Amino acid sequence: MILINLLPEEYRQKRRTPVKLLLAISASVAVNGSLLAWWSWTAFGVAAEVKSELSVLQDEKVGLDPQVAYHQELDKESKLFEAREEMLKKITATRISWTRKFDELIDVVNVGGDGEKYLVWFDDVTVDQKESARSKTYGSLKAMGHSGSSSLAHVANFLDDVERSPFCEDFNKPSPPEGSQSQKDEGLLPSEVWTFPLEAQLKAPEERQRGADGKLLPAQAKPKTDKPKAGGKKK
Repeated sequence: MILINLLPEEYRQKRRTPVKLLLAISASVAVNGSLLAWWSWTAFGVAAEVKSELSVLQDEKVGLDPQVAYHQELDKESKLFEAREEMLKKITATRISWTRKFDELIDVVNVGGDGEKYLVWFDDVTVDQKESARSKTYGSLKAMGHSGSSSLAHVANFLDDVERSPFCEDFNKPSPPEGSQSQKDEGLLPSEVWTFPLEAQLKAPEERQRGADGKLLPAQAKPKTDKPKAGGKKK
């Protein structure tokens, strides 16, 4: 049935918004407002907090930069000193103490006594410390020696003692005995003299390395390399 309201406009009952619709709109506005507030806090509040922390950290970094730079300089100096110390150790381990070498040679000369075993003296000593990779030489000691005896066996005895002495720890085996005999002169003591050369070649540096106690260290063996045979290939 169709109802027609014939009352004047001012007396007609006004329509109200349904309660359910009003509640739905209110809930939607509340949710959107909460989301907007949360986004605003995230976008501005957290950003401001992060900026504040960043500023504090930057201030701390500025204060720590000089200490970091100082630490890096100390680290560089420490590495430099370590490299120098290592180099000095290598030099000390392979260097020759010529004062000690001459003392050891003199000790061997004194072993001969007054001529019972041998009577030896020197009038010329030359030290050469030049290394040659081509000829594999590392220096030498050369001396012109004299034996106050008519027998070359005394020279051989002296060279044998030199070879067995600490003097030869840094040298290879000396040259075999040889020399020339001077003419006999009864007015001199001794009356007969054998003149002979003493020559000893230095060992390779790795064979004469010494520890802190001054004793020789075990020689480091060099790796062997297999040489290919003629007409063949190296395996």
